[in-house]
Amino acid sequence: MTLVNKFIYKFPVWLKKNLFNTPTNSIISIFAFALVWKLSVFILNYMVIGAVWSGSAKTCRELGGFCYPFLFEKARFIIFGFYPSEELWRPSLAMVQLFATLFYIKEPSRFGLKTFIYLTVSFLIFFWLIGGGLGLSAVTNDKWGGLPLTVMLAFIGILFSYPFGILLALARRSDLKILKTLSVCYIELIRGVPLISVLFMSSVMFPLFLPDGVNFDKLLRAQIAIIMFVSAYMAEVIRGGLASIEKGQYEAAQSLGLSYSQTMIYIIIPQAIRIVIPPTVNTAIGMFKDTSLVLIIALFDLLNTTKTAMRDANWLGFSLEGYVFVGLIYYIFCSLMSKYSKRLETEFLVKER
Repeated sequence: MTLVNKFIYKFPVWLKKNLFNTPTNSIISIFAFALVWKLSVFILNYMVIGAVWSGSAKTCRELGGFCYPFLFEKARFIIFGFYPSEELWRPSLAMVQLFATLFYIKEPSRFGLKTFIYLTVSFLIFFWLIGGGLGLSAVTNDKWGGLPLTVMLAFIGILFSYPFGILLALARRSDLKILKTLSVCYIELIRGVPLISVLFMSSVMFPLFLPDGVNFDKLLRAQIAIIMFVSAYMAEVIRGGLASIEKGQYEAAQSLGLSYSQTMIYIIIPQAIRIVIPPTVNTAIGMFKDTSLVLIIALFDLLNTTKTAMRDANWLGFSLEGYVFVGLIYYIFCSLMSKYSKRLETEFLVKER
């Protein structure tokens, strides 16, 4: 029996078993199919058949439909912000080498100290390409924006907040009262306020506590604020993993003569990290999207460059196109992180068995 014949034979059986097995499920399935059909037809007509693929803003207003000329006109600004147009190869190459590094180290067999070294080198190259120096013309970070800025804030935030979160989680479970108290106060304080207030404080209040003549630019302050904020949530995620480890694991480590640090590094923390992969990635995804809040301190991340592009007097009224474009970019990154977490779960589960 050919593959097509198998499909023709099995598909009706699958439909009857899963979607039309009871009268209630049959009614719900019919309404769901009708809704999906209507939406599919509308999207096809609006974004493909009836879309405007060339022309000006006037053409889009006259013909209606999805205005692709807006994206063709504004895509460069949305992705790169105010970065000099003649130097766009630099942020492009910076992101390519960063993504190549992430793709290389994604295998669990490559996890370890080398992973941190590779990421450190990759980010140094990233900053060199975007910021300049050592043979490249300098570009001040007030011109950084769009996707490179969002990627930088998100991935550096994840990279540094995770180990900081582990330390906070260990401190919260410590028998030393002072460490536990400080950890609890920090975690509860940070989790009790929104990220936008932390960013505002880092931009406005933090410089007031610095000595005269000492100042950090707003991009660095925003990055520190994001790391501080996310690490509190990561700490609670890791603490949940630590709490799920059986007491016998600690006793077995003690029977082998391992110290507290050896027990945590080689036995407890690796198991806890495997357990909390889903909530960890969920926190990372939320943080990646929350980087859009840096607009409060006038940083032009991906969402802010999109909003700025929409304010062009010649292209007013095409907000849908901009939000669809930027939403697709966010969806691609978040879905990749989600799929990667599922892969890690599967691989670790197979190894445990």
